Amino acid sequence: MSSRGLLHGLAVGAHLLTHAPVDAAPAVSPAPKTVTPPPRPSRVDAGGGAIAYLVESHEIPLVDLSISFRSGAALEAKDKLGQTRLFARMLRRGAAGRTSDDIEALIDRLGGELSVDVGPSSINIHAQVIRRNLEPFVALLRDLITKPTFPEDELARLRREAVAEIIDARDSDKSLASKFFRRAVFGEHPYGRSIAGTPKSIPGITRADVVASHALHVRRGNVVLGAAGDLSEAELKTIVLPLLAAIPEGAAVADPTPDPTIPKGRRLLFVDKPARTQTQILVGALGTHALDADHVALHVANTVFGGTFTARLMKEVRSKRGWSYGAYSRLPIDRKRDAFSMWTFPSATDAAACLGLELSMFAELVDKGITAQELAFAQSYLSESYAFDVDTAYKRVRQAVDEEVYGLPADYHTAYVARVRAVTLDQANAALKARLHPANLAVVVVGTASELKDTIAKAIPDLASTEVVPYDAD
Repeated sequence: MSSRGLLHGLAVGAHLLTHAPVDAAPAVSPAPKTVTPPPRPSRVDAGGGAIAYLVESHEIPLVDLSISFRSGAALEAKDKLGQTRLFARMLRRGAAGRTSDDIEALIDRLGGELSVDVGPSSINIHAQVIRRNLEPFVALLRDLITKPTFPEDELARLRREAVAEIIDARDSDKSLASKFFRRAVFGEHPYGRSIAGTPKSIPGITRADVVASHALHVRRGNVVLGAAGDLSEAELKTIVLPLLAAIPEGAAVADPTPDPTIPKGRRLLFVDKPARTQTQILVGALGTHALDADHVALHVANTVFGGTFTARLMKEVRSKRGWSYGAYSRLPIDRKRDAFSMWTFPSATDAAACLGLELSMFAELVDKGITAQELAFAQSYLSESYAFDVDTAYKRVRQAVDEEVYGLPADYHTAYVARVRAVTLDQANAALKARLHPANLAVVVVGTASELKDTIAKAIPDLASTEVVPYDAD
């Protein structure tokens, strides 16, 4: 859900989320530059509750299509984890008499690209094709979405692939940390579940389950389409919108996901993996929501703490001490409140000291806040870097799609710069105190428990509980 990435793969194209390193910035903010937001994409009522957006750009003969459904993996039953992702991936495994090989060959022949992403609250299809082949490519998309055959042999193959991918992901300590961090923060809440599923859940997903997922998600009132590139509004209506008209009628899927809560106290979840010389550390709790009055103020304050290459965390952890190559804090968003997190990856010998420093810095941030100079720099950085979030037609149309899919304010993106610049020092510091609570944190460490667990536990003042889980636990 971010122009710069998400911890759990959620695809929301919003600026207020996670941040990758940026070039070093001056200690004193330059004078703010005038940033004129681009015009809003054209909005078209496609009928039956479906909505379409268009951003024209005729410099390059390419068209990007974003087809998003307003429901996702959060609706899965606990014993069917991974069902939504399997359904979405099965769309290109057979449709309208074509085999999987036929579909892949046709995509290549048309000069197209196709990907599918599943999050807790949405399913997103991204397609790109050269303009001269738009008509046959849209016809193929229509068949994939409305006439999938879900062959049993392809489903069996995909189940095996999915289980293998889950097992392979255990080789990535970063992926392990992310998975167990979601579980530590959200517990049994749908946001804490694995979208990929587990080796136990995947084999139990049947063709009937996949067909049921298609019937649940693929309905006209549940879809939002974004088109960007070399086509006009007239061409959108005559070439692309018939795809939406072919989708079965039905209202948007209701989202019964409850608001998440987090237990009191500081809790350590140690993910035990043998022979680790480096650790992965994630620390956090519940974060922000797009409808919070202090949403932007908190984001600005977080930028000071861990959102840039010159932020406090990076200066203290990497620049001064060399404990971790990176040190960041993040505030992703979803339809419900998502998690705030701090991320470092120090060596095992530095892990306890690094964690202790993070906790101390976090407590100081909430207690004392940020300075006027830091506020000015964060506002300048965020305002000027926003240009990179709207520098392509696809990014701009994706913002409009996200506003529809995630229930964001209609001016969430277009008024972003103005809101950032309007944040006062008092508002930023009040947001920190209101939303972030150093006494209630989930701490997740991937490392070798026999060598490190006790040292890590001692580095966490007022630790309420410790749990050790094997790295290959479901």
